[in-house]
Amino acid sequence: MIKKFLIALVILLWVGVLLSALWWYNTTYIRTEFFAGQELQLPQDIAGPGRIRLVHFWDPSCPCNLGNQQHLGELTRDYADSVDFYHVQMPGSNGHLPKTLNRLKPIKIHVNTDILPASPAVAIWDEFGQLAYFGPYSEGAICNSSNSFVEPVLEALKQGRSVLSGSNLAAGCFCTWQPSP
Repeated sequence: MIKKFLIALVILLWVGVLLSALWWYNTTYIRTEFFAGQELQLPQDIAGPGRIRLVHFWDPSCPCNLGNQQHLGELTRDYADSVDFYHVQMPGSNGHLPKTLNRLKPIKIHVNTDILPASPAVAIWDEFGQLAYFGPYSEGAICNSSNSFVEPVLEALKQGRSVLSGSNLAAGCFCTWQPSP
């Protein structure tokens, strides 16, 4: 009898810990963010006409990047022939992208929290150097190609169609973009 009680107690505590962790994750990282990219610009050395450019904004300490990195790796593989890939690491942070993302070249873009409230985020410029998309990779807790906003934008741009989606509102897994001074 005592053995059954202890087993039930352990299971109940385990379920409680799991539910607490899920609640903490949802309240800390799952939220709605507005991305306003009208003022976002590429650095002069890569601005202007050229190939499509995708810039990944990320913070190494953000757990939301983990789900995003596999998707980003698929993008670099699938669009290597038509897209140049770059990344902006949150200033003052420490870390590096995994080796699977070594195609992304580091660049510096000064972005304040009015424009980029959270990461991970992505900006895509068309072949004319105009901002086509700025916002999250997808909506929801996990980012992948099945719920992505990025592939439709890249496909439209590859086909020569214009895309103007410089501001977006989405709910997903985000970390606040707060660069260290």
